Amino acid sequence: MKRRTFLQTTSAVALGTLAFPQFLTELKKVGTVGIQLYTVRDAMQKDLMGTLQKVAQIGYKDVELAGYNKGKFYGKTPTEFKKILDDLGLKTTSTHMGLNVLKEGWQEAVDGAATLGETYIVCPFVPKSEFDTADKYKALAEVLNKSGEIAKKSNIQLAYHNHDFEFDPVNGQLPYDILLKETDADLLKMELDIYWIQFAGKDPLAYFNNHPGRFHLWHVKDMDNTAKRFFTSVGSGVIDWKPIFKAAKKSGLQHFYVEQDAHANNQPMENIEASYKYLKNLRY
Repeated sequence: MKRRTFLQTTSAVALGTLAFPQFLTELKKVGTVGIQLYTVRDAMQKDLMGTLQKVAQIGYKDVELAGYNKGKFYGKTPTEFKKILDDLGLKTTSTHMGLNVLKEGWQEAVDGAATLGETYIVCPFVPKSEFDTADKYKALAEVLNKSGEIAKKSNIQLAYHNHDFEFDPVNGQLPYDILLKETDADLLKMELDIYWIQFAGKDPLAYFNNHPGRFHLWHVKDMDNTAKRFFTSVGSGVIDWKPIFKAAKKSGLQHFYVEQDAHANNQPMENIEASYKYLKNLRY
């Protein structure tokens, strides 16, 4: 090899070596990893403070609540619960509240969320047995629009969380599509449960493309590689997270929360710690 060719080759290799770490730093991080406290609901009932301390020790800073009842959060007034979170270095950006709350006591609920400093309230579930026609979902859309309008006055955004049955046709239509169509996009955003939409055989990326900016919140949970397709810690299942997070901007993502409806190994703390570590190290 001629001296000039050798120098050109070695220089290129050296430049490539220097550029590689820079390339790694250009990969995006997923951002703040939140957790839906429904994941550790049994522990919360037994030891509220101890459970929140463990959640904070793992590294979570943002918690989504699922313990609202008649003006209180996990049995505490909004002011009391906010102090607990503040003392632990935690914040809450979102809370789940049942459809019954949207219909009765809604203003009190909105005021409580505002006191906590939250920016989202999510309707987490409607009974499939009670919503078995397209007209019933259209009526639900009206409730969501009205509730969303009231929430907006307190700078709270209403959102809707799905399971799999919203993707089962009723009267020839998908309930999820009805809700997207019949609600005002400014009054209702969606909290897309990535596990459940894929469990239903639908593509989250297609929904992001068809309804950009509508999916401000995600539930991040994984699916194991068995016939049952059970819940598992994030990163240990079959869901490919990189293309999903690559579409975060198009989806409108503001916050996402690790969640598991149930734990196959009955080890919720181990699962949320494994999920946290995976997501903090995820680059896409």
